[in-house]
Amino acid sequence: MNKTIFALGLAVMLAGCTATGSGSGQGAQQAVSAQPAESEQQQRAKIHTELGSLYMLDGRSAIALEEARIALSADPNYAPAYNLLALTHMVLNESRLAEDNFQKALRLAPGDPEINNNYGWFLCQNGREQGSISYFMAAAKNPLYTTPTKPYTNAGICSVRLKDDKAGEDYLFTALRLSPTNTQALFWLADIAYRQGRHSEARQWTTDIEKMMEPTAEVIWLALRIERKLANRETEARYASQLRRRFPGSPEHRLLTQGQYE
Repeated sequence: MNKTIFALGLAVMLAGCTATGSGSGQGAQQAVSAQPAESEQQQRAKIHTELGSLYMLDGRSAIALEEARIALSADPNYAPAYNLLALTHMVLNESRLAEDNFQKALRLAPGDPEINNNYGWFLCQNGREQGSISYFMAAAKNPLYTTPTKPYTNAGICSVRLKDDKAGEDYLFTALRLSPTNTQALFWLADIAYRQGRHSEARQWTTDIEKMMEPTAEVIWLALRIERKLANRETEARYASQLRRRFPGSPEHRLLTQGQYE
């Protein structure tokens, strides 16, 4: 699980569980929690944190950091601003600063589900997968959390990283029950089924993804390999053509040209 995984996971962290691929994930999440602003200072902090999260999504990390600092100057105890700082430092591969700010956010708001989910994803991406699960579950089981499908998806991804496919499937099925259109959960269920030799089942999962969204390079590559295992050469060739046409510079296209199917 490389930079692709982190990037995809961060996309989920910021936009919800609509992405697919060898990343993931799954993570969270968003920089601004749903907690209401209770004072004028908190309202100003919330506005700048929301603005900063938009800049982070747009790749303008320096401005995102500045907006977070403005938010904290308005309210030094506004936990979502520390969450934004942490997420932005994750983007910049500044792990120590990311961890410091996650810890500050959690001290101020230990029950905040977005912060718990985001910190869990940070742990998962930094070789501490086992420790991430409790944070995902703290987020998922918060009765006020409106998107528990996200931490269940993340817990599934991180369980797969721990080579615990059984736990991974359990979490991913829960995520899918909560949100049947969670294409990231579908992708990882397909990945597990493929690796375990359940190729017809894996094909059904990727087919479901293609009904919901334009498939990414990761989805096409997995679908291609599934059809290869099922000896469906015509369909395999169709996916290969699609990968060459739509994603010529992708890692998946490189693997195809090198014949590295496993």
